[in-house]
Parts: sequence; C-alpha cells; structure tokens
Amino acid sequence: MTSVPAAPPLTRMAIVRQAWPIILANASVPLLGLVDTAVIGHFGSTVDLGALALGALLFNFVYWSFGFLRMATTGFVAQAAGAGDEAEVRAALLRPLLMGAVLGVAVWLLQWPLAAGYFALMDAGDAVAATGTAYFRARVWGAPAALALYALCGALVGLGRSRALLAVQLLLNGLNAALDVYLAGVLEMGAYGIGLGTAIAEWSACVIAALLVWRILRERHADTEPFLPWTRIGDRARLRRTLAANGDIMLRTLCLLAGFGLFARLGTALGAATLAANHLLLQLVSFSAFFLDGFAFVVEALVGAAVGANARERLRQAVRLSSELALATAVLLAGLLWLGGDALVGLLTSLPEVVVLARAQLPWVAVYVLLSVAAFQLDGVFIGATRTREMRNAAMASLTAFVLCAWPATAAWGNHGLWAALVLFVVARALALLPYYRALERSLGGKPAASASC
Repeated sequence: MTSVPAAPPLTRMAIVRQAWPIILANASVPLLGLVDTAVIGHFGSTVDLGALALGALLFNFVYWSFGFLRMATTGFVAQAAGAGDEAEVRAALLRPLLMGAVLGVAVWLLQWPLAAGYFALMDAGDAVAATGTAYFRARVWGAPAALALYALCGALVGLGRSRALLAVQLLLNGLNAALDVYLAGVLEMGAYGIGLGTAIAEWSACVIAALLVWRILRERHADTEPFLPWTRIGDRARLRRTLAANGDIMLRTLCLLAGFGLFARLGTALGAATLAANHLLLQLVSFSAFFLDGFAFVVEALVGAAVGANARERLRQAVRLSSELALATAVLLAGLLWLGGDALVGLLTSLPEVVVLARAQLPWVAVYVLLSVAAFQLDGVFIGATRTREMRNAAMASLTAFVLCAWPATAAWGNHGLWAALVLFVVARALALLPYYRALERSLGGKPAASASC
C-alpha cells in the first residue's frame, strides 16, 4: 500500500471542472435516444416508434439490471484510491470487468427466450412485437462489450478521470448516432438498423476504453505488487464484499426498472399513441437525468475517497457543494422543459396525435426533473460509500409506494395520474435514503477537509 495523497482543496469550481466532462458524456446518452426517436418518428410509423420504445425498455431492463458493474466499481475504486492502495484499485476493476464479459455472453445466449417472454408480457400487438424483436436481436450482439464497458467507465469515474470518460462516451454515442441515421434513415432498415448500429458502436467504444484504462493504470503502477494482482482478485473476503454489493445494487436497480416497466405497461393500456407520447417524454426526462447525474458521478468519486480516507468533513463538503450546483441545474432544466417543451416535442415527432398527448404532460415532466435531484445526489453518495444495502431498501420502499398509487391514479385520472405516480416514485426514494445518510456521516472519523470556497 502506498501513502495516501493529500486531498486538493474542494471548491465549487473544482467540482464544475470535474463535472462538465461527465455532464457532456452523460448528456450524449439521451441525445442518442432523441436521435433514434427522431429518425423513427420522421421516417417510420407509430408501430415503429412503439416497437422502439418497448425494445429500448427491454435493453434498459437487461443492462440496467447489471448496472452494479458500473456503480460498485466506482465506489470500490474510489475508496481504494482514497486509501492509497493502488493494487486494490486494479483488482477492484478486474473483478467486475471479467464478470461483465461473462454476463454479456449469457445475455446473448438467452436472447430468444428473453425477447419472446418480454413482448408477450407487455401484451404488444403482433406488428409491434415483431418489429421490437428484430431490434432486440440486432442489438444483443453488443451485450458483452456493453457490460464490460460499464466496469471500465466505473473505474474512470472512481479515479476522477472525467475527460477520458467523455472521450469514450462521445465515441460510443457519436458513432452510434451516425450509424443509426445511416442504417435506419438512409438505408431504411428501421428498428433493426437502430439495433445493429448500437451493437457496432458498443464494441468500438469498449476497445478504446480498455486501452485508455490500461494506460492510466500503468501510469499509476508505483506499488510493488504485480500489475495484474490475481491473488487480490480471487481474495475471498473482497470477493464476498463485491458480490454482496453487486447483489444489493442489482435488486435496487430491478426495483427501479420494475417501476418504469409498470409505467410503460400502464401507458400501453391507454393506447399506442399514449405509449409513444410517454416514450418521447421519457427521452426528455433522460436528458435531464443524465445531466444531473454529472454532479452525482462527481460526488461518487469524492465520497468514495472520503470514506477510504475516513474523513467526515471531506464527505460533508463534497455533498454540500455538489448538491448546491445540482439543485441550480435542476431549476434551469425544469424551467426549460416547462417553457420550451412544446418545441422539443415538435422536433421529435410529426405525428399529430402523439404531439398533442405529449404536450399535455409537459408540466409533470418539469416537476419530475426538479424533484428528482435529491434522489440522484443521494444515490451518488451511497454508491461512493458502497452502502448498497441502504440503496436496496430505499428502492424497495419507493417501488411499493409507486405500485400502491399507480393503478388507482391511472384509473382515476388517466395519463396525468400515471405521471403523478411517477413523481411520487422518485420523491419516495430520496425520503427513504435521508435517515441512512445521517448514519453514514456518524460512521466516519473527524479528519479535517481542505477549505472550501467558490
């Protein structure tokens, strides 16, 4: 183990400098979704748009279920870096990297029952199911690369290498968008072309990310242990801790996905046009959410380093300063959606019925974005601290609240009731995490932090 380096002064400008590449990287993800939706919205039909909505939701469910490969990697890597244990930094990456490659192959092998079962469960029409299945079977070829990429990006976040993360995400999403426009728009391959373009981009980005991370870890290799610390990778105690954290995060993610899956299912029951409208609006939510996640990603690394160094004041400063910036950003985004959402909907589709239904729900979208900032920030705190059991419990509580409210609210007020229940879903998660945060602060020592300023 090497000595723990002194933490640099924590200021708002330091957080902004670390956050802006992550914000751009994260914002490129929903921008890709907007490009996909716009291509299909202008060159396809309502069936194509509905199939893309359900097919993308299936990948969100499958991939986000393994989101622990990114989140747990960030927490463990940041804590090891904060403690000055460079060999453990490398081991904390290699464990999920190997796991991600294996899980990706498993997803590819199970593609047929996954697609058949999902579209039957969602009660999609024959045309939507057939188109959605074609999209899934094209995109699933990228599964091993996509899941390995989670671990690689998690390491970049945990090490505070936000500009390298930006380069990887811009390559992934820029290439993906270009291929989708060409394959689905120019060649008129529809949803299948969208899936194929995504798979090609995922493999390209995975290779580049692996090379970047390899170079970064080589530069940091100042310890006496082998560069590939296989003994540490197989250490039973660390492996059990990793698997336990992964299991908690997976259950937490499944709860969140179940909530959004129920949202889509209830939207489907309101008609194909409502399903398509809600999909468009979720693209706007995703844009805002990934934007806010830029600050949450920064707090993951800062909190992880503070926990690794057992420094309570460093944790408090990281949470306070990043949350102030995130809240200001949420206010701006909510105002943009409230005042300019009509124009954004018009850019995404020219289908008249879908436009009318989407514009009617824009106030709910703005409220969701404004109130969601607390949940995103607290998620970042608990990911960095690897307090995964608390995240799991909060997700279960919020899902229970959503399930209890969604059906009666939708029955009473239609799509307005459904969106109101979704707002409750994200607020309940933050409220459930707050008591755990106080316990986290008390668990750390009182090491002083560097002075904070603007």
